[in-house]
Amino acid sequence: MTTFIGDYPCKADSKGRIMLPSALKKQMAGAVQDRFVVKKDIFEKCLVLFPFDEWERQIKILRSKINPYNREHNKFLREFYKGTAEITLDGNNRMLIPRRLLEWAGILSGDVILAGQDGRILVLDKNTYESAGMKEDDFASLAEKILGGTPNEMNND
Repeated sequence: MTTFIGDYPCKADSKGRIMLPSALKKQMAGAVQDRFVVKKDIFEKCLVLFPFDEWERQIKILRSKINPYNREHNKFLREFYKGTAEITLDGNNRMLIPRRLLEWAGILSGDVILAGQDGRILVLDKNTYESAGMKEDDFASLAEKILGGTPNEMNND
């Protein structure tokens, strides 16, 4: 599995093309480097870009938890896949993101941030990215809450 790190300022042109920074492409060593799936994030007004192999891994996890014959699960699946698209890089390492997704995320053209987050890349409007951060003390408190258990508690997980 590829682990993406770093945040990279980019430009979205009027057609919705964004160049994939070479640093992110290098982090994909050994993976198929030109096929992605892009979808709406579940929690925030941004897009999530998955390399195709990571997308397949996520779908395997999803299938293990979902029964498509359960009405509630079926509603979840509909929303989960809504707007999802497969994209490929062109010869100039640009990806064409569907306009409907860019509009939904508030990214029309201009400054965009591609932010690595483990096995995926977040695609956000620069202003949204900069205004969504936490105060240092709030982040420290959240880190302590999530990661601050005793060594025995952490080893039992």
